Parts: sequence; C-alpha cells; structure tokens
Amino acid sequence: MGVTRRTLLQAAVAATAVGAIGTTEAATAQSASAASGPGDVVGKVSVGYQGWFACVGDGAPINSWWHYGANGGNPSPSNTTIVAWPDVREFTHTYHSLYANLGNGQPANLFSSYDQQTVDTHFAWMQQNNIDTAALQRFNPVGGEGPTRDAMAIKVRAAAEAHSRKFYIMYDVTDWTNMQSEIKTDWTNKMKAHTASPMYAQQNGMPVVCIWGFGFADDGRPFAPGPCLDVVNWFKSQGVYVIGGVPTWWRTGDRDSRAGFIDVYHAFHALSPWMVGRIGNVSDADNFYNVATVPDLADCAAHGIDYLPCVLPGAVTLRQRAHGDFMWRQFYNMKRAGVQGIYISMFDEFNEGNQIAKTAESAAWLPTDSNMLALDEDGTACSSDYYLRLTGDGGRMLKGQIALTATRPTQPVVGGGGDTVPPTAPGSLHVTGHTANSIALAWTASTDNVGVTGYRIMRVSGSTTTQVGSTAGNVTTFNVTGLTPSTAYTFLVQALDAAGDISGPSNQVSATTDAGSSQPGTNLALHRPTSESSHTQVYGSGNAVDGDPNSYWESNNNAFPQWIQVDLGSSTGVRRLVLNLPPATAWSTRSQTIAVQGSTDGGTFSTLLAAASYTFNPASGNAATITLPASVNTRYVRLNFTANNGWPAGQLSEFQVFSA
Repeated sequence: MGVTRRTLLQAAVAATAVGAIGTTEAATAQSASAASGPGDVVGKVSVGYQGWFACVGDGAPINSWWHYGANGGNPSPSNTTIVAWPDVREFTHTYHSLYANLGNGQPANLFSSYDQQTVDTHFAWMQQNNIDTAALQRFNPVGGEGPTRDAMAIKVRAAAEAHSRKFYIMYDVTDWTNMQSEIKTDWTNKMKAHTASPMYAQQNGMPVVCIWGFGFADDGRPFAPGPCLDVVNWFKSQGVYVIGGVPTWWRTGDRDSRAGFIDVYHAFHALSPWMVGRIGNVSDADNFYNVATVPDLADCAAHGIDYLPCVLPGAVTLRQRAHGDFMWRQFYNMKRAGVQGIYISMFDEFNEGNQIAKTAESAAWLPTDSNMLALDEDGTACSSDYYLRLTGDGGRMLKGQIALTATRPTQPVVGGGGDTVPPTAPGSLHVTGHTANSIALAWTASTDNVGVTGYRIMRVSGSTTTQVGSTAGNVTTFNVTGLTPSTAYTFLVQALDAAGDISGPSNQVSATTDAGSSQPGTNLALHRPTSESSHTQVYGSGNAVDGDPNSYWESNNNAFPQWIQVDLGSSTGVRRLVLNLPPATAWSTRSQTIAVQGSTDGGTFSTLLAAASYTFNPASGNAATITLPASVNTRYVRLNFTANNGWPAGQLSEFQVFSA
C-alpha cells in the first residue's frame, strides 16, 4: 500500500469535536457491563502488527525495500517512507541503506520483517512486556503483495507459538476493489487454516477476525453499507468473533464516518474506533474521553458490543509523546471509563512514527543525514524499549494488577539512568588463516567506559550483514567455519557492552577459501543458510544444520507437503545425504516419505531422487542415508516431505550433505 492510514485520514483531524470540554476532568464514568467475559481480546492489550518491511536480498517474493523506500528503492534522505528509525541491535540479519552512518559511526542498517528472527524478536519483546495479543495487518492479498503477506502470516504464527502470544488476522480493506468476494475467499482458502494454532486468538469460544475500514468517508474505502454488512454477517455465520476497526465518529455518523452505517457498526461483536491523527496531547486525550470514549462505551453496552478503543504513543516526528505522559493519560482515561480491552496503534508503524517497538533513543542511533527525531526529542532521555515497558504497565492497570493512577509509573530509563556509551570499534581486523571450509580472524580489542562483554562477527554480502558468530569477554579471535571452497567472503566485527550498546564496525576484511580440499567426509550443509515451507513453535530449519543432534526442524502439523532446503553457497558436487532425527529413545521408530530436489539458482528445481519412504529407528541411530545415482552439481538441496507415520509433520534434526 502506497499510503498510510493517517495520510488518508489527515483531513479529518481538523474536524474534531464541537463543544469540547477541554482539559477539565469529568468524574470517572460508570463502568459499562462488558458484553463478553475475559478472553484473548476482552480484558487484554492487543497491538497492531504491520509486518510489512522488506529489503532487497531478504528472500521475500516482493523483492524490494517494501515500505522503506518510495517505489521499493533503497531508502535514503531523498527516498524514504519512514519517519522514525528502528533500533536494530537485537537483529542478527540487517540490510544496508543509503543513509549516512549513525551518529555513533555504525552503518545505517534496517531490519526485514521477512526474516523469521526479526518476527521472533518482536514477539519476544511482546512476551517480555506482557503484551497479550498481536493483530496481523492483512491488506488486499490478491495483488503483487499477496505472496509476501501469506508468508508473513506463517512467520507471525511461528513467533506467536514460540513466545506464547496470541494473534489474529486484521483485514484492512483500503483500496481493495473486489473486497466483498475476495475477503471471503481469502479467509476460507488461506487464513482460516491459522485458527488451528493454539495461539490463534479466541473470544467467546470463537476465532477472532478484525475488519478495519468500513464506513470511513474517504476514497480509499468507498463501500456502501450493504456489501459491508454482508461481509460482517458472513464472517459471523462462519463462527468468527468479528471486531470492527471503525471511524472515530462512528456513533454520530459524521466527520470521518459516512452516514447510514450504524447498522453495520452495530453488527460487529466489538468496535475499535481509530484515533491516529485525532489527538496529539494530554488535553486532546481528556477531551476525547468526554466526547467520544464515555458515550461510545454507553452505546456499545446498550447494544451488547465489546468496546476496544485505540491507545497510541504519539508520533515522534510531531513531538507528541511528551516522554510517555501522552500515552499514559490515554491508558488512565480508558481504565477509568471502564473499557473492555485496549488496542495499541501500532507496534511497528515506523512510517507514521506511532510505533512502540524499540526505536532510536538519541542522535547517536540516528543516521546523521536523516533529519529524524529520536525518543529524547523533548530533552528527556528514554531507553529504546520505553514504550514497550509503558504498554506493559498500561496493561497491568487495565487488568487491575496496579491501581488506577493518573501518574505514570514507568520510568523513561530503567533506574533513572544507564550506560548509553557504546564501546569503541574493534581495530585491525585481519585474516590469520583459511582452509577450504573456514577463515580465521583476529582483531585488536575495543575499549568501553564500563567494560566490553564480547564481540559479534558479521558476514557482509552486498547490502546484507549477517551474524555468523560471537566471542565472550576479551577473546579477540574467531574461526568462521562451514564455508564453501573457492568462495570469497567479507567480514567485520563489533563490540558489545553489558548495557547492550554496540560499537561501530571494525574495518572490513575479505578472504577466499581454498580450492579443492573439500573431503568426502565434510558435511557441506553444516551452518549453511536454510529455508523452509514452515515450522512450528521454535523448531526452525536452522536447527537442522547447527551440528546439534538434539535440536530439530518440524514443519507445521497436518499440512503436507512440506519442505526444507539448504544453500551450499555455490554449485558443488553432491552424492550422499545423511538425515537424522534426535537420538533420544523418546522418539519412536517412524518412516517419512521424502523426495530430493536440486537447483543452481534457488528458483527452478529438478528432481534428484523420486519420493521414497525412509525409516528412522532410534536403535540404529535414528538416521537415514540417501545416495544419489550419480554425483550432481547443485547449490540448493531441497527435501520434500509428504508423509510421516510417527507425527503429522516433516521432522529433521540433522540435514547432512556430502560430496561422496
């Protein structure tokens, strides 16, 4: 989508309430009776999750700098669609933009939502801060964005299962011409399958779906009431609990709302009025408490509808945040009004600057040429995770775990201060040796005002930087293994301190592995990049090449066919595969039906060995050996799983590839 919600709705900002009460606090409203008891959205804090950032080189089907640069180009000061800069210190895979280095000298790298580790990290932040539920935004999936959005649903499901967070699908109908029919088809054929996850959000025993955009008075959502009501009632007929993401003035049917939609609004199980662009300071929040929240809540109670209003941190670029006071006032007003749940807009909305995800905390973490603002824009230092922590405390107040208070309990920086000085960059990175499958590195130590706790070793490939290892303490050497013969590699090193500060990069160093010394006994797949059709919980494809026989890959259950593949780095002679399951006796004997495919470009695959059944028996090491009829030159080796009589999924603890 080329525009954000706020862009479409900005014209409505001027049309705020007439006869507003201003900042005068009204008495606490009488709590309305909830239509529903506690579930995964009622009594909970949900966050809107865009998951719509991609970078060239991340493997996403869309193959562009999606939502970072205009027309998918590499973002720069003159070609950008973001207004705030993410803190990427916890992502192992980042991509180099065309912005200048950060104020601390580090490269201006960005994350990709398409990387599973990114999504896992985001959901870990939700778990750490007791954020209950994520609403995955799903725009028109029929066009060119569809395959990437389909993949994001799989990635979000895996992260939710790994971190015990609930999730649900939130359709945004903006610019969706054939919405009435296509949204039903999409749910039936694709998204409904995710309700099989134990982490798919349920309310009143029904899977949750939100439809955002019905009734908005703008060109992006020109739908009449009839088709909208048909869609709502169709989802209800499918046994779905349906939330409406509706205009601010849904109840009065004016300003940002089209007239004649009240029956559509009242057909939803729950309503969540949009607030971005409507309020920007504490006075606005108090005003809307009186003219919108309290009367909205009364209307919902009268019609048996749950009320799940928005709370937003404020746009960094508009200096709305007031170091958390603006957001806390909204939490306070929602709790004293007696709302049934809260929807945070948004988790990762770096395009509008309303994100709660970790964000640049000072100019040291911003590109020097970006003209962006950091979280300390009003002079108050804020840690990058501040708005995650603030959301967690708001949720505690909503649930009655802390008392109702207008005084923000969350400190902008834990302990009122902290180490924000990164170590110096490591020096003199150089190669000390290499073989066909490894490159040895060494460097001079960094210094830090408190102390260096370790180093991370990064491989550089074009605009992509990927962590390949780490050392602890004062260790300043590392041997990168699992490399491909006769291949050039580039590396850099960064230092870390106990506060999580990361140094600028060392100098880059390049070396080429030796030729022709790969032995028949060398596992060519060890520590190589992998990909997969899916995985469940924490059992990602990387587990199959990590050298640990006890970790394993497991695909989504009851969803054959499934596949896993390894990238050997370059076309290499392959003759033999050894596949393992964990050696523990708890794994009973089982047979899996597997076909072997190969590719030189990762796009077109040919069959190397037709599907056959392979037995894995713990008594004989839980291993199966597959020998190809002849040696085949291939870069990508893929295993297609179509059956498993021991568990309804593809499973593999070690995926080993040999030249002979």
